Amino acid sequence: MSDIFREIDEDVRRDKAAEVWKRYNKLFIAAAVLAVAGTAGWSAWQQYSRKQAELAAARFEAAIEDSRAGKAQDASGALQSLAKDGPAGYRELARFRAAAELGRTDKAAAIAGFDALAADSSLSPMLRGLARLRAAQYAVDTLDRAALKARLEPLLSPAGPWTPNARELLGLAALKAGAYDDAGREFDAIAADPAVPPALKERVEAYLGLVRGGPVKTTP
Repeated sequence: MSDIFREIDEDVRRDKAAEVWKRYNKLFIAAAVLAVAGTAGWSAWQQYSRKQAELAAARFEAAIEDSRAGKAQDASGALQSLAKDGPAGYRELARFRAAAELGRTDKAAAIAGFDALAADSSLSPMLRGLARLRAAQYAVDTLDRAALKARLEPLLSPAGPWTPNARELLGLAALKAGAYDDAGREFDAIAADPAVPPALKERVEAYLGLVRGGPVKTTP
């Protein structure tokens, strides 16, 4: 008897399935088509994005090669073009590199370029901070210590990612001005930070050696 009931149950389910299919087959087909189209579209978009990234990488590398070859104008033009129409990521990279390229011949233009990046609210705080630091690096030889500190002040928070680098610039400016105590305080703060990269720690040790040596005495 159980076999008969099982067969009847299966027949009923087949009949219901056939009825459902007859009523909704167009919807099922449409849904399947959309699913396939969606999968194909996503795959095509991934391939397109990957291709665009590869092209942008090639354009960026070509611009760097032009820069290394002394073709500053070609490099600058290529970078500015990539900054306008490149994919996300490469646009920002090209803007930073373009500003640095300007610094080879025109520090004021480089500072303006990095200042524009620092003021761009579409960039992450990390990148804006880097732009502010890079502008200060180009301006360090032309600004007095007060003006330099005003530029770097937003980067001097206790746990800021660019705080050690900003302190390095302030310490160097103090060292250059002969303010050895001020320079020592900046360098000591960097040396005491356990998160500072080894390369910066090594530079700071060299700076502290100069601070300990004091001003160079010359004989008349």
